[in-house]
Amino acid sequence: MFPLPMPSRNKSRPVSLILGVALVATLLRAADMPMPMQPGMGAMPMMAAPAVTAAVAVLAPTQGNEVRGTVKFTKVAGGVHVVADLTGLKPGDHGFHIHEFGDASSTDGAAAGGHFNPAKENHGAPTAEHRHEGDLGNIKADASGHATLDYVDTKLSFDGAASIIGHAVVVHANPDDLATQPTGNAGGRVAVGVIGLAKSG
Repeated sequence: MFPLPMPSRNKSRPVSLILGVALVATLLRAADMPMPMQPGMGAMPMMAAPAVTAAVAVLAPTQGNEVRGTVKFTKVAGGVHVVADLTGLKPGDHGFHIHEFGDASSTDGAAAGGHFNPAKENHGAPTAEHRHEGDLGNIKADASGHATLDYVDTKLSFDGAASIIGHAVVVHANPDDLATQPTGNAGGRVAVGVIGLAKSG
């Protein structure tokens, strides 16, 4: 009598291998599927960006000038509170504007572009009904070249297409006559600073 052949232990390996591959494939497919919404669950709300309430521009001189300082902007009831403190100016009035581009890379300040004017208005005084949003009028320097300005501007905004954030403050060599289009005939640019977010309070 011949001995009966013993069953091979390797016969179960192909079945185990197939089951293992199928399990891995199932897990991979499940990972790619979106998680089903549970009853009562809504879409996750998007976190709203905090409202802008304060900004600042740090001004540096253009080539051949010595004008420096800061211009601070704070949201208040009725508009934006503007506080400027500059040094290095020639005595007298100097055109003082917000320009369209926040680019202070050129030595003459020209990279800041023209006046910030999203409403496409004519140039005018800061108190005029129709004016560029960037028309801040003049800032007056004393005999030592120091100039300050402190007022609430009803046209300035931190919101939407009219937001001043990312634009530039420019100080000019000459007075703004508040009439000549489109610049007020204020002459060259003696200082430029980009308006950025500031800490509130």
